[in-house]
Amino acid sequence: MTPRCHRVPWLGLAGGALAIGAGGVIGLGVAVRLLARPRIVSADRLPAVPIALVLGAEVYADGQPSRFLRARLDLAVELYRRGLVEQILASGDGRSRFYDETGGMRDYLVRAGVPQDRLLLDPAGFDTYDSCLRARDVFGARRLVVVSQSYHLPRALVICRALGIEAWGVGDESARSSPRTWGHGVRRELAANLKLVWDVL
Repeated sequence: MTPRCHRVPWLGLAGGALAIGAGGVIGLGVAVRLLARPRIVSADRLPAVPIALVLGAEVYADGQPSRFLRARLDLAVELYRRGLVEQILASGDGRSRFYDETGGMRDYLVRAGVPQDRLLLDPAGFDTYDSCLRARDVFGARRLVVVSQSYHLPRALVICRALGIEAWGVGDESARSSPRTWGHGVRRELAANLKLVWDVL
């Protein structure tokens, strides 16, 4: 059996490594937020841009958008009705007829009164980086506004900046009334910032 005195230093080293790792993740999150902060605005302060990029989220089996996705879509509709954007680019996972985020987003936007010819669909926006990259390379977007929950915007805007896209962010706050799901999203963003570094590099 290993003597207790030999085990304690290893426990201390492991704890220290975990603390350093956690500190790095939090520090990266702070840096991402600081970089993006000047570009996160309210609808009242958004300059007119050609495209609103709506990032996908869960749709249900019947094709209806989840609450978080509905909030994003409603915000994009508001920007369109106010004349702040000319087109809405719905970007998400549309690989399967059994699960089609972009199809559900399109149907919701059309029911909300957005004309079909004002909609762009990207069924290969499998994650935030893909959505931003394809907005630039497939749809030719050089200026846009990203629409998502507010905690999601810093990472998306830093990606856009790295890709040479002039982007603003307008974020939904209404979903805060679901604190458990909102909190999960905030924590997920901290981890996703590590992927941001990988994707950009």
